[in-house]
Amino acid sequence: MPPDDQPPVKRLKSSNLPPQLRDAKRKDIDNWETNRMLTSGVAQRRDFGDDFAPEDDEGTRVHLLVHDLRPPFLDGRTIFTKQLEPVSAVRDPQSDLAVFSRKGSKVVRERRQQRERQKQAQDATTMAGTALGNLMGVKEDEGDSAVAMPVEDAYKGGNKFSQYMKKDEGGQSSFSKSKTLREQREFLPAFAVREDLMRVIRDNQVVVVVGETGSGKTTQLTQFLQEDGYAKFGLIGCTQPRRVAAMSVAKRVSEEMEVDLGSKVGYAIRFEDCTSDETVIKYMTDGVLLRESLVQPDLDKYSCIIMDEAHERALNTDVLMGLLKKVLTRRRDLKLIVTSATMNAERFSRFYGGAPEFIIPGRTFPVDVHFSRTPCEDYVDSAVKQVLAIHVSQGPGDILVFMTGQEDIEATCELVDERLKLLNDPPKLSILPIYSQMPAEQQAKIFERAPPGVRKVVVATNIAETSLTVDGIMYVVDSGFSKLKVYNPRMGMDTLQITPISQANANQRSGRAGRTGPGKAYRLYTEMAYKNELYLQTIPEIQRTSLANTVLLLKSLDVKDLLDFDFMDPPPQETITTSLFELWSLGALDNLGDLTRLGRRMTPFPMDPPLAKLLITASEEYECSEEMLTIVSMLSVPSVFYRPKERQEESDAAREKFFVPESDHLTLLHVYTQWKSNGYSDAWCSKHFLHSKALRRAKEVREQLHDIMTVQKMPLISCGTDWDVIRKCICSGYYHQAAKVKGIGEFINLRTSVTMQLHPTSALYGLGYVPEYVVYHELILTSKEYMSTVTSVDPHWLAELGGVFYSVKEKGYSQRERRVTELEFNKRMEIESQMAADRERATAEKQREAERNNPARRKREVEVGSAVRRPAVGPRRVGGVVTSSSSPRNGTNGASSRSSGGSVVKKPIVPRRPGRAF
Repeated sequence: MPPDDQPPVKRLKSSNLPPQLRDAKRKDIDNWETNRMLTSGVAQRRDFGDDFAPEDDEGTRVHLLVHDLRPPFLDGRTIFTKQLEPVSAVRDPQSDLAVFSRKGSKVVRERRQQRERQKQAQDATTMAGTALGNLMGVKEDEGDSAVAMPVEDAYKGGNKFSQYMKKDEGGQSSFSKSKTLREQREFLPAFAVREDLMRVIRDNQVVVVVGETGSGKTTQLTQFLQEDGYAKFGLIGCTQPRRVAAMSVAKRVSEEMEVDLGSKVGYAIRFEDCTSDETVIKYMTDGVLLRESLVQPDLDKYSCIIMDEAHERALNTDVLMGLLKKVLTRRRDLKLIVTSATMNAERFSRFYGGAPEFIIPGRTFPVDVHFSRTPCEDYVDSAVKQVLAIHVSQGPGDILVFMTGQEDIEATCELVDERLKLLNDPPKLSILPIYSQMPAEQQAKIFERAPPGVRKVVVATNIAETSLTVDGIMYVVDSGFSKLKVYNPRMGMDTLQITPISQANANQRSGRAGRTGPGKAYRLYTEMAYKNELYLQTIPEIQRTSLANTVLLLKSLDVKDLLDFDFMDPPPQETITTSLFELWSLGALDNLGDLTRLGRRMTPFPMDPPLAKLLITASEEYECSEEMLTIVSMLSVPSVFYRPKERQEESDAAREKFFVPESDHLTLLHVYTQWKSNGYSDAWCSKHFLHSKALRRAKEVREQLHDIMTVQKMPLISCGTDWDVIRKCICSGYYHQAAKVKGIGEFINLRTSVTMQLHPTSALYGLGYVPEYVVYHELILTSKEYMSTVTSVDPHWLAELGGVFYSVKEKGYSQRERRVTELEFNKRMEIESQMAADRERATAEKQREAERNNPARRKREVEVGSAVRRPAVGPRRVGGVVTSSSSPRNGTNGASSRSSGGSVVKKPIVPRRPGRAF
């Protein structure tokens, strides 16, 4: 062969490579050569039409450019809050507890990995449905398919929680079975101080009531007010931070008053209203009262409002306190009662101008607190060891274990059961988990008395701190951790994170052991960690979560300057600016920070702004509101998929039969449609591992949202089988949470460049074809960042709908030209902002001139100048109780001018019992 025909040695080596690697190597060489030419100045970037981006196989791949645009009101020159620095959810990020919380439990991680390996092995050996299985005639097990079944009896309407709550739960204690409801009321500590409490309420506009869990303040205060005649002047409202508490307390009070639930006593939660025209006592979540303030700014239909469990400092609670402070100055006839545990009572009193504190004495027994001698790196393993040690060596009494979430709880229960079987003839132990995703019938088991000779161990989340009281608990095992919703600036959204609890939480948990007798509390952390690594109080939710929904609500209430709003603890500047930016990018705010038409239409919907936008755009632009209403309803309830630990493989297989490969949102729509076609059957749900309770809840949410849409005159239109329209509509609400594929199952966020994974439960997980661009509903933060509820989208949709973030990369469009475009955009917004500011300044000047020329203004000045301050009343003794007066400030204690002022019941100082190490 002639020498010219011999290929070079380098080419011979390249030819031995696989085609994919050979192409990749060629592209790398081309890119390197292009880079050298640009660096040397021999060529210009414009000479390369593709901006020397890598070629794709077909030359049709779409590349998106990401822009960094900011509206003028977020240019950094405006201060929105008094809290300029971010607030950390952890006191010391380098402490042992903080490090252990980030690591998580080793035994839980190992069990998770073991389950994943088992599932992969099972998937590899499963032949049904595969090409080989079809050739060999392998069929699915009978009954596994999710094909529509014969429709059962028509689903009966009115599946409200109130109907289920009327049933006897059967988990009553011996005390409740031996006493009548009247006798039970009289036994409560609140009943013993009824007259003193009502006297303080009559004499003051605002009262802070302090009482431990179980003192009766939640159930008795509303009845005391009703019996005292306050219901004649309006509703008696009581807010709760949790909807379960609002429903269960309303049920209890209706039984004590011997009326039907929904008549004189009712409740209202998001998407459900169980009240009537004759209702005089109304329990509700604080979010419901916030929504009512949009319609009635002065809350005219209420005569008294009780803010229960205010010490939890939920987001809506803090906003509501600021709003009520202004309402109280306008309505001197309105009574406000703030109830709290012992923590934070003084802060509430100061916030409302020195409002009196009334302390309800509790009936608690002493609790011995034991600290760990050394730090416990694996809190699950340590908790299991402690439970077994208590069970085999301590006297009778049930055990309460505090864990962080479902996975930790299930692992703890399994490990206790496994290790208990290794002991020789151990005493009998009943192991009961409790978490929100568990079916109601299983949750009720924790309230049932254990058989004679059997000890009960309840493994729960922090819901057992205040919301649930389980009889018979004598021992508490405190892991020292809980899950908190925390805003993550790196991801740009809220995430659930395992964090150390506060000292107040630790004391509340220990107190659960002293409800029925002397008890013991075992803390799985050292006394030094308790003193130096835990906050005194939990960081309020308003300082650690996204405020997009809250800012939208305040804007609709005409709170133009958030700096002027009276927050008890102001949110951080970064959180507010991020929330404002999200609302602006969604189109809810204009370039001046004011509400747009879309923003005002989003306000009536009690949900996150992106979900509200989906419903509006589905009705007005995409004509798929029928389907989108179902999807939004399914996203507004807990997961409908049930995964029991003993049948995880079966439940995963059942779930996969509902998958729509291109979208988890469409998968939820498919599940609901199948459930509807099968007559809303509970039996069908059980067969396919679906939560019937969650699906019924989704149906109720759908009805409530439909009512709101009807009021807003938004038509219900179906798109039929054109599901691409639905995907585009989903993109219109979540383009700010878009990601591009990086590898197999791995994506990178377009805006933050954070690497994320597809969640293993996603319909897109494990597909042969991986979409290039997706949008996601939320992130789940465990050992990795997992995208949850994902939908594949067309990149052109992102550029079309999310123009503030993205544009399609065009040939010859350099980085410099992109920067010039962004600067021009920002300059236009600056000019627009300046023109609007000039208009506002001119309008304000005209108003001031008109006021100066108004003769009635001088008359008002004379009247105000003649006002006389009343002297403060000094402390005095009334009925053996020391009281002190507080001069009313901001009108919050206006009624005190008629009497002795603020009545403060002093709490006796009880010396703390020192903790002991174990």
